[in-house]
Amino acid sequence: MKRFWKSAEAVAVKGGWEVRLDERPLRTPGRSAVVVPTERLARAIAEEWASAGETVDPRAMPLTGLANAATDRVAEDRAAFASGLARYAEADLACYRAEGPQTLVARQQRSWDALLGWARRRFDVDFAVTAGIVHVAQPQPTVERLAHEVAALDAFRLAGLSPLVTIGGSLVAALAVLEGALTPDEAWEATSIDERWQIEKWGADSEAEAALASRGRDFLVAARFLELLET
Repeated sequence: MKRFWKSAEAVAVKGGWEVRLDERPLRTPGRSAVVVPTERLARAIAEEWASAGETVDPRAMPLTGLANAATDRVAEDRAAFASGLARYAEADLACYRAEGPQTLVARQQRSWDALLGWARRRFDVDFAVTAGIVHVAQPQPTVERLAHEVAALDAFRLAGLSPLVTIGGSLVAALAVLEGALTPDEAWEATSIDERWQIEKWGADSEAEAALASRGRDFLVAARFLELLET
């Protein structure tokens, strides 16, 4: 798509903040106006459009993409979307530990024990932790409590939470970012332990490093999206 606008701005409207291009509403792929909950997020999205070049690259507008997803996908059936994310509570990354070598086991233990400890205190739940990849059932009260927390979120927070969960593989880490218990960088460090250890062990591989860096960028953008939802 070629650039067709000169200016982009955030405008207060009923129900939130609208992003406008040359005083006309920016629209989602589903043709809904982009209206977001906070001025901060609206201004950040407007900046993505204001700083675009002559040819528009949607990949350079990740906040716009998440706002589009919240409007077109999540809001259409918020309960079903929340249910899909909540299923990650049944097999959270932090509950599956390596059997060896000891250096990796120690890293996981140091990071993931602290993460699960926070969740135990915050949500009054417990977790079944195992070594290996064979599925272990989590206590039903834990699954239900975490599902309840996810179900209570609005469409925009669900849209921002989704990449944290799917990229990191940990619902607990995503909720910790949402609640400010972990910084985005700390959460990414925690959820990418295995990949970074593999790179250290087997040496630098440009393709693996590029893939990890790309996932990290998407993870941190989603965390920023959530942060911009705070007034």
